Amino acid sequence: MEKNAEEYIAKQKAALAQNAECGNSHYNLAVAYLGQKKYDEAEQSLQEAISCSPNLAEAYVQLGGICLYKNDLDGCLYYNKRAVKARAGFSIGHGNIGFVELQRGNVEAAIKSLKKAISFNSSFLQAQATLANAYLMNGEIKESIEANKKALKLEPNFAVSHFNLALAYLEDNQKELAIEHSKKAVELGYEIPPELEKDFKE
Repeated sequence: MEKNAEEYIAKQKAALAQNAECGNSHYNLAVAYLGQKKYDEAEQSLQEAISCSPNLAEAYVQLGGICLYKNDLDGCLYYNKRAVKARAGFSIGHGNIGFVELQRGNVEAAIKSLKKAISFNSSFLQAQATLANAYLMNGEIKESIEANKKALKLEPNFAVSHFNLALAYLEDNQKELAIEHSKKAVELGYEIPPELEKDFKE
């Protein structure tokens, strides 16, 4: 696998030797570096990619991912905003903006971006699950239940959505359904925080 990665990197470098202005080759090289966890090299290649191709939305999202890895939420938000500016209907960018806004406690802004992400890609599981979580944090319990159900329709074995649905049902005083989905979450490998375990006891 490592040999293949090195061969792939060599191939991209050869392409860039022929055409240094090819944004896609810079981007492909960056993705290969990310696969090797060489974040500095990846970041440099991504910056070169967007200087050659300013509308390469995927490159901005990858730069946002590197910022997130470094716990730089501001940087992550900045690059994802640039991604959706480069391509308005880029659902991953909108989903990432929603995720970051939720981390920062801007729940209303998060909901707005996550809904936008889903409007561009209705099968975007992570955005659907994060939206359910945002609704729950905003006290919109019925909306949270519906969003979790939609997430589980996309992926029936998504443990996080089973647990979030359990929390929403608990808030909605539907204890039996809460217990049922908490059990399912545990079956699928989810670890319920110890302080919440008592809430799901029959």
